Amino acid sequence: MTSLNTYFEVLKWASSFLEERNLEPTLAEYLILERKEWTKTDLLLNFKKEVPQEELTAFESDLNQIARHVPVQYLIGSCEFYGHRFLVNEHTLIPRPETEELVELILKENLNESKQIVDIGVGTGAISLSLKRERPNWQVMGFDISKEALEVARENAKKLKQEVTFLESDVLSGYHLSKKIDILVSNPPYISIDEWEEMDVSVRENEPKEALFAEDNGLAIYKKIAKEARDYLAVDGKIYLEIGYLQGKAVAAIFQASFPEKEVQVIKDMNGQDRIIKVI
Repeated sequence: MTSLNTYFEVLKWASSFLEERNLEPTLAEYLILERKEWTKTDLLLNFKKEVPQEELTAFESDLNQIARHVPVQYLIGSCEFYGHRFLVNEHTLIPRPETEELVELILKENLNESKQIVDIGVGTGAISLSLKRERPNWQVMGFDISKEALEVARENAKKLKQEVTFLESDVLSGYHLSKKIDILVSNPPYISIDEWEEMDVSVRENEPKEALFAEDNGLAIYKKIAKEARDYLAVDGKIYLEIGYLQGKAVAAIFQASFPEKEVQVIKDMNGQDRIIKVI
């Protein structure tokens, strides 16, 4: 790599480096843009400029870690979600575009009037904080069993200047308010351990397993939420859940049994896959 000089040459080499290892070559461009805090236009304007040696060395180190399946978001320490940047680390899942659809649906269907919101399994706080930013009149609480994830969520709350209460709690065990919950949202662990081999290597080797896997074929946390929510959800309260694309019927049945008086819907994502359960 010592013979490379310009950003164009470095990008071309890095893309080939990743492609030869069956990795997504566009990660090279993404890495440069993130490290430099550039837009694509900035990169084009700097294509013919020489890359400083210390920057070149750091970039090569990043690529070697990506080749070992370390997610680029963990290298950078942040990622974009719903138009804002969130801190991430090895204690949190990397927020996905599918989860943005969950946030969008909740906002679309609920106005900015005073409501009590609870987010179970907050991770980075991406869902909680995105909802609070868009609906400042909502009172938002976020629960997680991971102390380390809660630290990240609190840092993101400070960074985004949002007042969200993050507490350690196993599902709803930490909810002690007298006010009933108007909206319960969760993107819980839902992957069956039997799916281990089917997962992307970078995910299964780096992202926190307690935030990915659940017992009972991935349904254990849904069953726990359905059971506990009976005691805390307002009469006209709503539940929104992200699910695995093969879990629509199973999760819908769990919540219909727990809430026979409510309507349970399975909603598809932009790719036509079952992705959200709505209980209204």
